[in-house]
Parts: sequence; structure tokens; C-alpha cells
Amino acid sequence: MERNTDVTALPYRPKLPLLVFFRGARHVLKMDALGLEILKIAFPAALALAADPVASLIDTAFIGHLGAVQLAAVGVSIAIFNQASRITIYPLVSITTSFVAEEDTLEKLSAEANKYMLGESANNNGIHKTETKNRLVPTGSELDNLEKGSAASAERGMNLEKEIQASGATTFDNNKKNKPGKRHIPSASTAMVFGTVLGLIQAILLILAAKPLLSIMGVKADSPLLPFALKYLIIRSIGAPAVLLSLSLQGIFRGFKDTTTPLYATIAGDVLNIILDAILIFLCKLGVSGAAIAHVLSQYLIFFILLWVLMKQVDLVPPSFKTLQYRKFCTNGIYLMTRVVAVTFCVTLATSLAARMGPITMAAFQVCLQVWLMSSLLADGLAVAGQAILACAFTAGDLDKVTATACRVLQMSFVFGLGLTLAVGAGLYFGATVFTKDANVLHLIHIAVPFVAGTQAINSISFVFDGVNYGAADFKYAAYSMVVVAVCSVASLFCLSKTNGFIGLWIALAIYMALRTLAGVWRMGTGTGPWRFLRLSKM
Repeated sequence: MERNTDVTALPYRPKLPLLVFFRGARHVLKMDALGLEILKIAFPAALALAADPVASLIDTAFIGHLGAVQLAAVGVSIAIFNQASRITIYPLVSITTSFVAEEDTLEKLSAEANKYMLGESANNNGIHKTETKNRLVPTGSELDNLEKGSAASAERGMNLEKEIQASGATTFDNNKKNKPGKRHIPSASTAMVFGTVLGLIQAILLILAAKPLLSIMGVKADSPLLPFALKYLIIRSIGAPAVLLSLSLQGIFRGFKDTTTPLYATIAGDVLNIILDAILIFLCKLGVSGAAIAHVLSQYLIFFILLWVLMKQVDLVPPSFKTLQYRKFCTNGIYLMTRVVAVTFCVTLATSLAARMGPITMAAFQVCLQVWLMSSLLADGLAVAGQAILACAFTAGDLDKVTATACRVLQMSFVFGLGLTLAVGAGLYFGATVFTKDANVLHLIHIAVPFVAGTQAINSISFVFDGVNYGAADFKYAAYSMVVVAVCSVASLFCLSKTNGFIGLWIALAIYMALRTLAGVWRMGTGTGPWRFLRLSKM
């Protein structure tokens, strides 16, 4: 299929880039080729994201039967482990997805270039050599247009010919060394290296610093929680390498636009976790240690399943360590790590301020916060789809597909968010008794329902904008804009919590998500950065 890399030939070119968000809005639910491609990636990804929280709830239910002390102890340990993992997981997975998608696209173009060089393309497909060459390698005028369009696209376009020529000269030779049918994706190998190193570092640090970390969380030496929390955290930390590696592998599969394989692996691991919970906790009488062992074994199962499948497709041993993308991963990883810290700080501060308002307020806030975040994160499936498709389209110079994909996933996220508004609003208002029977807590939950439910559309768009930014390799802007958003949000949290208490917290969180969404709208809507090509008028 011939790709259109000439930005002046695109069928739609708004003079005001802000209007691009309404492009094809009436077809938002149309199941055309693009809609089906998005859903094929997004639906399994959303199910995989939902599978783990469901398994965690079941896991919590098993531990809850051991007693309130054990449940509280495990809750503290899980909070520490998750906080430590979050800082490394999100940057690693996001970067891996984008870079693997880009290199996989170049690999495919390189393979086609090899066929052309060997004369196979013309013989097998009946395509004129000149046409094939022009399709695979952008012409000078196309590169000029890309350069006018956007810095990111221009850089990709200008390097595309060199990369194809370089790979065209080496891919055929490398394929002789590699097993038939296997691909070599440098970012996949790099992600595995980073996942291993970061996983081992995290495991060692958590094991050695388990007591001090628990003390910081309020579990002192004389606390009845300490023995149980210490056992669980140390054993759970042994699984840190598996967690980082399995999520690195998920990022690789996402880059290949394959979210079904990670879904199956996640379900298999979660089922094993549930089965082992029942056996180790109650039958073997291992208590919280049994729960931790079950979780660790399930994570290693997920890792080995994904690794086994990937090894059939990709040669993970690089022909040379010089081909690994260490600098690219580190540079962009720092940007995304900064973003994660900013995001985490805002939510953590809101929780801290709620805790200072007393146990009733904190209980209501915790229930609302978990519902607020979990429901909105379901939109991450669309974010994954947008990121993978955009990374491939940008690399291939298909700016028409770039625009169409970005608009479609954002529009779909808005519609999805409206649906969540109705579901969360009704569910939380009438089903709050599932979480608590306390009348005072229920009263506060009901007060917060308009904020928790009413912001779902904004939240969904915000999360999908993350995928759009990552797909455009706009990591620097994603980090810097989040820091600015965090500064404004922290100020609003302090001011509004003092003047309006519990409601003030939710007003501030609504402002926080609105600012995150505005940052995405500003970048794409003003046609800056990788979206500069949107400002070009049709010639």
C-alpha cells in the first residue's frame, strides 16, 4: 500500500489547527479500517488492564480472611512496592512501545527495500521498480515537505532513507545469521536489558530497606503490623525483576500492535495467583507469606509466557551491543520519570490532605479516589492503540494517518468518558454501601459523586493524550507540561482544601485533570512540535 508522505497532498488541511479535533467527528463510532485497527489493539489492552485489579481484589479478599492486622500490613507493603515500581514501569513501557513500533516499521520497509534491490518486488508484485523505490524512500520534495511540516516528522523522514539504505545493506546479511522468520529489533533487546537491571536494583533496594520504608509509612518497630508487612514486602520484592521484565515485554508486544498475547499471559498469571492463594494461604498455612509467594510465581509465569512467544518472533541477542539504544532510552526515560513523579505527587498530596481532615473524610476520599482513577484508566486501552499506530505512521511519514488516528482516538475517548459518567455516577451513588455502611462516610461520598462522575470525559481524554504524545515521541513536552500542571495543581490543592475542605479537594483534582487535558489540546491544537504540519494550508 502506497503511503502518502506529501503533506501538501492531504485531503484535509484546516487553517486553524484547533479545528482538527472535530475532523470526522460524525464517524467516531464507524467501524472502518482505522476504527477496527484501533479496537483490535484497544480492547485486549483494556481487558488486560482490568484483569490485574480484579485479581488483586480477589487476592485482598483471601488475605482479609486472615484478619484485619494481616490485611492492613499487606496493604502498606503493596503501597510501597507499587510506588517503587510505578517510577520505573511507566517510562519503560511507554518508551519501549514507541521505539519498537518505529523500528518494526523501519524493519518492514527495509525488508521491502531488500526485495526491490534483489529484483523480487517487480517480479512478484508487478510493480515498476521506480514506483517501488519512490514508495519506500521519500523523494527530495517529500523530505522538504516533511521538514516544513514538523521537526519530529522531518527528522524521521530525513533519517528514513539513510536507515533503510543502511539496513538494506545489512539486513539480508543479518538474516543469514538469524533464524528464518525472526526479526532484529534493537529496542526490544534494549528494553530487556533495562528491565533486568532495574528489576534487580529495585529488588535489592526494597529488601535491604524494607524496615526503614515501613517505618516511614508508619509501621514502627512496636507495631503488630511489622512482622507481617516485613515478610510480605521482602518476598514480594523477589518478584520485582519479573514485574519489570514482563511489563517490558508487554511494551514490545504493544509496539507490534499485539495486545492479545499480553492479555492471555496476564489472565494465565492471575488465575495461577488465585489458585495458589487458596492453596498456600489456607491449605499450607503460610498466611501472608503464601500470598506473596503466589503473587511472585504468577509474575514469573507471565514473564516466561511472553518471553517464549517473543523469542519465536524476534532475535533478542543483538548482532552488536553498539546497536542497543541505551542513550535514547535513558534520555527519554528521564523525561517520563519526571512526569510520573509529578503525577504521583499531586495524587499523593491530595490523599495526605484528606488524611489530615480526619478518618471519616479520609475513608470517603479513598473510596472516591479509587473509583475515580480505576474507571478513567480503562481509557488506557485507547491510549495504547493511539501510541502504537501513531509511532508507526510517523515513522513511515504517513501524516494523513497520523492526523486521522489522533483525532479518532481522542473522539472515542470522549464518547467513552461520557458513558463512564453515567455508569460511575449511578454506580457510586446507589452502590456506595458496597464499600461502607457508615452514614457519615456515605454522605461525603454522595457529595463527591458529581465530581467523580462529571470529570470522567476529561480524564479519559487526558489519558489518551498521553498515548498521543508518546506516539509522536513528544516525551520532552509531556514531561515539562506535566511539571507546570503539577505546580498549578499543588497550589490549588492547598488553597481549596483550606477554604472548602473535602469539596475543595475534588475541585482541585478536577482542575488538575482539566489542566492535563488542556496541555494536550494546546500542543496539537496550536500545531507546535511534532504537530507543526497541521498549520500548513493546502497548496
